[in-house]
Amino acid sequence: MVKRISLSHFLIVFLIGLTLLPFVPQHGFAAEEKTYIYDNAGLLTDEEKAKLAALAAENSEKQDTDFIVLTTDDSEVNDIKTYIQDFYDETMPGSNAAILGVDMNKRDFYVAGFYKAEELLSNERADLVVEKITPYLSDREYAKAFETFIVTAEDYMTYRAGVNPDNILFKWWFQIVVALVVAGGIVGVMVYNSGGKVTVHQGTYLDQNRSSVLAKKDTYVRTSVTKTRKPQNNKSSGGGGTTSGGHSHSGSRGSF
Repeated sequence: MVKRISLSHFLIVFLIGLTLLPFVPQHGFAAEEKTYIYDNAGLLTDEEKAKLAALAAENSEKQDTDFIVLTTDDSEVNDIKTYIQDFYDETMPGSNAAILGVDMNKRDFYVAGFYKAEELLSNERADLVVEKITPYLSDREYAKAFETFIVTAEDYMTYRAGVNPDNILFKWWFQIVVALVVAGGIVGVMVYNSGGKVTVHQGTYLDQNRSSVLAKKDTYVRTSVTKTRKPQNNKSSGGGGTTSGGHSHSGSRGSF
């Protein structure tokens, strides 16, 4: 009788354990969450950081490339480019990565592309990214600057290497305009061809034998000269490089 009761208790406890098992936290098997936003300079609010982290995770999955934002205000950082290179070697060597590093102490920043991003986020494309985010950094709109970096870099990586992603031919609105113009031209030709042929022209009522030019006169009005100031490019791109660990990358430098 005692054995039966013990066996019954064991079965009850076992079944209860199986029922509760899914609710037990599995800390030992949880996947390590990636960090995309390293705001060491404290430029972002917690809400901004969370939104940017979610955006970076989403776009990183699209391109199999980590989009990283790295900020610092450490006065001992000699160069933001070297800072990014050391960060890459220590944190993610060999990974596909596009990194934006911002040095608040020297007011400069650098965009780097490693491996897949080195090809699809080339020096020229990194220059374009720098041009887009510089105004936001200058206006202290840091969250907007970082968002623009992530979205623009991911968008540029959807184009094959060697083409200008900002080419007007690739813009959807330009393609729509061209389609409308072509369609309008076709309709215009159809309308023109559907009407009767016009037989009246400028010579119909002109007597060539009795018409002539009476006089000609040239009148000088004025000379107008317009001067346009040539825009200056204050950005120093810098190009790519190689980390101390031997990982090459593309890149572009800017200041704000």
